[in-house]
Amino acid sequence: MPLRVHRPNRTAILNVNFFLTAVYRGKRQNVGIQFAKQTISLNSYQYWKDKGGDVPGLKTWPRRKTLMNTLKIIHTEQSAGSLLIEVGGNWSFTDSSPDARANTFALLESPSIQEIRLRQKDLHTWDSSLLVFLVRIVQTAETRKLVVHNELESGLTRLIKLSFAVKRQEGSERKKESEGFLAQIGSRVLASVPALANFLEFIGEILISLGKCLIGKATMRQKDFLQALHECSVQALPIIAITSTLFGLILAFVGAVQLTQFGAQIYVAGLVGIGMLRVMGAIMVGIVMSGRVGASYAAMLGTMQVNEEIDALTTLGISPVEFLVLPRILALVIMVPLLTVYADCMGMLGGFLVGVAMLNITPLEYIHATTSMVSYSHGIIGLVYAIMFGFVIAIAGCYQGIRCGRSAQAVGQATTTAVVHSIVGIIVMTAIITVICNVLHI
Repeated sequence: MPLRVHRPNRTAILNVNFFLTAVYRGKRQNVGIQFAKQTISLNSYQYWKDKGGDVPGLKTWPRRKTLMNTLKIIHTEQSAGSLLIEVGGNWSFTDSSPDARANTFALLESPSIQEIRLRQKDLHTWDSSLLVFLVRIVQTAETRKLVVHNELESGLTRLIKLSFAVKRQEGSERKKESEGFLAQIGSRVLASVPALANFLEFIGEILISLGKCLIGKATMRQKDFLQALHECSVQALPIIAITSTLFGLILAFVGAVQLTQFGAQIYVAGLVGIGMLRVMGAIMVGIVMSGRVGASYAAMLGTMQVNEEIDALTTLGISPVEFLVLPRILALVIMVPLLTVYADCMGMLGGFLVGVAMLNITPLEYIHATTSMVSYSHGIIGLVYAIMFGFVIAIAGCYQGIRCGRSAQAVGQATTTAVVHSIVGIIVMTAIITVICNVLHI
């Protein structure tokens, strides 16, 4: 038989409180209420209802109006050319529940409406979302020249009047003036002058550091130079081998498509050899090193800039260009030509595989055709390309890193910009050297 308490017993109430809390969290509200009515007598239950309706300590006592009190309420009533708009409930910007605001504005557009009455009913809490709604109603009414009867509380009324206290003047909006095409070009040119001056200053510092290195007065450490050589040499061999071999295969396939029609598939050996030695090997190495080493230089130096390590070197009287930039430039200038020779060999190996396996060329014939069609001048020109590409990649990566901003976003932007500038510089340098070679008939 259930225990009945005829007067408020706090111990029993708390026991029921704990049970109701567990049951309510398990979404069994009806069971919790029934248990409360069986355990607590009607007098005791009514006592706590008169005190406020909640069992002490229970924050989630189910009420019939709890759900309604948490929503915004908009009630509209239309009669004889008048539209009554009542607002209530709780209004909050964070409330994503659907409401009738769209339907309210649709009713305002009705031609039969001549006046609007604003009223509040059971309005509990509100923020600026309610004020925005009411101001839009008043603005719509003024646009349609409707009569507005404000029956809201004094606080809302004052805020609505304050929002219309200063009338917006015509032409007071800030307008964005669009520049013409020539004006935009002029602005870009003028904005690029300081950046160009900064870049030329960086190039001058590099030249001075190179001069000091030649006479043995640079502050470059041998340890840093050897580490930079290792980063841009041995660690880059696998990816260069894969890309160059595949490119040699592609070049042989493209040449074989046309040459086999004339029975001249033997010339695939010369096509692959000249193409790889003269320019394509250096370009492949340059692109790979741009994404691998150039981005690494920019990210590392940019992080040092963010951590103020470069400022610390300057404070100690050590030139950041001599200590950080110079070993990396020398490492790339030395290793890119050597990697280009390696890429040329791997590319010709790819062409050799295609010629022997698919074009019915014997290995001896392919090697003899390559040696007879390819001269040493093509290899020398390819090395010139590689040396210039090494300078471009190192300067682009180090410049973007050492002139980086002091944030994580700036480091990311510097890394991306270094890769883009390196690839664009490689293409531009390729065009310049190709034109020079054609003019000199090399």
